[in-house]
Amino acid sequence: MARLAIRRLLAPAAVAATALLAACTATAGPPLGGPAAPAAAVIDGAVTYQTISGFGASEAFGQADVIMNAPATVRLRTLTLLFSSTTGAGLTIVRNEIPSDPEHTIEPTAPASPSASPSYRPLGNDWGQVWLARQALRYGVRQFLADAYSAPGFMKTNDSDTNGGTLCGVPGTHCANRDWRRAYASYLVQYAKDYQADGIPLRYIGFENEANLAPSYPGMVMTPAQTANFAGVFGPLLARSGVPTQLECCATEGWNYASPYAGAIEADPVASSAVNLFTSHGYTGAPDSPLPGWRKPVWETEWSTYQTWDPAWDDGTPASGLTWAQHIYTALTAADVSAFLYWWGSSTPAIEGDNESLLQINGSTVSISGRLWAFANFSRFVRPGAVRIGAATSDGSLEVTAFRNRDGSIAIVALNSGRGAGPVNFSLRHLDLRAASLATPYVTDSSSDAAARAGISVRGGSFTATLPARSLVTFDIR
Repeated sequence: MARLAIRRLLAPAAVAATALLAACTATAGPPLGGPAAPAAAVIDGAVTYQTISGFGASEAFGQADVIMNAPATVRLRTLTLLFSSTTGAGLTIVRNEIPSDPEHTIEPTAPASPSASPSYRPLGNDWGQVWLARQALRYGVRQFLADAYSAPGFMKTNDSDTNGGTLCGVPGTHCANRDWRRAYASYLVQYAKDYQADGIPLRYIGFENEANLAPSYPGMVMTPAQTANFAGVFGPLLARSGVPTQLECCATEGWNYASPYAGAIEADPVASSAVNLFTSHGYTGAPDSPLPGWRKPVWETEWSTYQTWDPAWDDGTPASGLTWAQHIYTALTAADVSAFLYWWGSSTPAIEGDNESLLQINGSTVSISGRLWAFANFSRFVRPGAVRIGAATSDGSLEVTAFRNRDGSIAIVALNSGRGAGPVNFSLRHLDLRAASLATPYVTDSSSDAAARAGISVRGGSFTATLPARSLVTFDIR
């Protein structure tokens, strides 16, 4: 069933998410600077924060199939808009769904017992996701992660991959002496092996998704303690499997659910050793603070809104591009996330037709949202392996982040939420810049989509640029 319809059934969570997004919408502040002097921003390379893995999206629930089966011109345009680092968003992460339904799973038939040999079928095209991964590889994408929303139904307390249910064998379940934990772990390892055999580098794999919910689409209820217990079973098996894929957890519904799951993993020595990455969504709680006690990387791996399709850059709604630029900025600076993903990269009105995607395919037409360009201003210039560095300003209408890429280039991303344009002086400290460095601005606002402007010379470790009102501007300094 379509994901939007499901979320409408979950009224409290949906209402809370909508209210949260509305509250976080960027509001118009005063103009930048003042009558006597420009606003000031200090970029300091001696201050370092998290390493950035990248930015991305998913094409789960058959959306990859939609792209694959679209007319050739639509396919090319969609892929270019999502993955090109020169004319599109330059996304660097793709998130897969590990199917659990009998039609798409690699294990549709239950073995005689949990210890009996499983009968896996070939991965095939994996609901279009293998095809999509191969296309993304051509654009330089090297980071793929996959989350199981549910174990196959025969492994669960309710004998279904939908409507909740829990993995048999974790503490608190009663399944007539059936313990499917190791069999489920082996099933997930096989999925990782299938991707490796297809030449696709599956970097991370997860075993649950929004485990506080019991939805009518594939899902599985797991408490924090049950999650830690299974991580302790799956992690060692994955480590011994010979595949380079690492374990991530827990794709929680929002930041308000993340801490209990992260805490349970941290408290279990085996689980803590096994889990290399914590993942969460932003629906019921925005990524706006670090996870207490968590010392490994954190990714925000799914978030969107559900109103009628809205492509605007700045219309004051939770779906606007400016709002999502604000979300990315906050997640990077307040929650220290290493990656930020939207829900779908592309969707079609036949499946949803709302704001769950950055692009929308409708027959031969590809519609682009302002959200895509918010991602572009980060993802095209802040590449995998970049390190976030110090960035500070006292201007209330200006929010600035800065990053040092592996190739030595510097990306400064400046969000002007003010109602007027204004000059900003950028002072660059402790950065190994060339004598003739140039800062090239890329502007996104209501009339520009990550559009390049004339380069600005960096002299004496500083440069001044005018930021348009209600804009996101990235300075690529080389």
